[in-house]
Amino acid sequence: MSWATSEGSRRSMQRNRGRDTSPELAVRRLLHAAGLRYRVDFAPLGGRRRADIVFTRKRLAVFIDGCFWHGCPIHATRPKANADYWGPKLDRNVERDLETTASLESAGWAVLRFWEHEAPTEVAETIGKAVRSN
Repeated sequence: MSWATSEGSRRSMQRNRGRDTSPELAVRRLLHAAGLRYRVDFAPLGGRRRADIVFTRKRLAVFIDGCFWHGCPIHATRPKANADYWGPKLDRNVERDLETTASLESAGWAVLRFWEHEAPTEVAETIGKAVRSN
């Protein structure tokens, strides 16, 4: 038996990308056009926790979080099907995000987090300011 509640759900979930999402690509294009260079899908502290965009010399990690997966206060939804599985899984994602931010900050990294629904131009401007001020 699959973890998915239906074959349609299974196909949909398999198509979710871990990197190179549309919001990430839009922000990265703007950063690159501004002359900024960065690492993509990189683990600043090693291990499995990876940031979407990393400026290694500036010790700046950027995350562009999906509203569903990371619990956006505006757009997050809770699945009704298989809620016993999805509720704890989504809650754990939020906890993991907090742990990752705390770990990076305690290691001397600056962390920026954005939601996928935020305007790419505003996100890129904020990141550019942070890179230039470090």
